[in-house]
This record gives sequence, C-alpha cells and structure tokens, in this order.
Amino acid sequence: MLQIDNKIVSMDIAEKKFICDVSKCKGACCIQGDAGAPLEEDEVKTLEEVYPYVKPYMRPEAIEVTEREGLHYVDEEGDTVTMLVNGKECAYTFFENGVAKCAIEKAYHNKKIKFRKPVSCHLYPVRIKKYSDFDAVNYDIWELCDAARTLGEKEDVPVFRFVKDALVRKYGKDFYNKLEVAHDHYVKDKKEVK
Repeated sequence: MLQIDNKIVSMDIAEKKFICDVSKCKGACCIQGDAGAPLEEDEVKTLEEVYPYVKPYMRPEAIEVTEREGLHYVDEEGDTVTMLVNGKECAYTFFENGVAKCAIEKAYHNKKIKFRKPVSCHLYPVRIKKYSDFDAVNYDIWELCDAARTLGEKEDVPVFRFVKDALVRKYGKDFYNKLEVAHDHYVKDKKEVK
C-alpha cells in the first residue's frame, strides 16, 4: 500500500497493467453488473441538470425507465447509483456498431454539457471506498476486462497511468504527481533488489 495524503492506494494500481480494449469487450462494463454506476453527492444534482441534454442520446427504453423511476436509485449497499434498464444495463448506455457507449459522454463530446460522466466510470478499473479518515483507492479486477489486462501488459501501461485524467479530475495534479513519483521509486527499488 501507498499512503498519499489521506488516500491509501493499493500497490496493484502501480504494479498491474491495463488499457481498455473496447474492440474485445464491447463496453460490457456498462451493461453487466449488479448495480448502476456509483454517483458522488454532487453528481446526483449534476445528472438532474444535464439530463435534458443527455436524453437525445439515450435509448427509448432507458428514457421510459428514467422518467418512470428516476435518474438514479439507492442500491443494496446504500450507495446512490445510475438507474438500470432490465436490471442490468446502465440507463445511460446506448449502442453503436455493437459497442456499449455512454450517452452522458456523447453529450459531453458533442459540447452539449461540461460533465463528462460519473467519476466512478471515468476511473474504472479504479474503485474508491470512502472512510471517515481516508479514501481507499483500489484496483477492481473483473473477468470482463481480461483483454484490457492483456493489452496493458503488451503496451506496459500501469493502471494509474491509464486512468490519469480521471485521477487528476478526482484528486488533482498534485496527488497524481506524488503517485507518479512513488511508482518510479518503487520500480527503481524493485530493480535494485534484483
């Protein structure tokens, strides 16, 4: 584990390799799982504000569910998460050439909104668990991402570098720079031991 400020960071984030390979997984993380994407407190309000701009990119069945049941719900663990369609697909998922994509991100890229997508999605495969005194920053290993681990190994990209933009968005450049320095020291020390 690494401690950076009040974050406890799993060494897996520095050691393991990862690059999303959407050509292989087809965006399966958006349509499988047992709950929607976790939302931070401020993202709940933001999602309500951007919904009219995201709606044109959503599927009819997703619009029906969100307008009937809401844009989000509280899951079994007490977390606020994005609404699901058919009990599995994130309501903000649409399909393009057989690949699951994010309607929120589509609206962002089309400059309709300034909110890219929930930070939990942007950070994946990094997951954050908040405790009273610290955040636990962990690497989530999901079978769906086997191809991403293979591609990450091939290209030699550590998890934290793959999610650099998301980590900077969440914790700032200073945190990311400290993580980069810690990683470099760790790799150097590991080489010296051999």
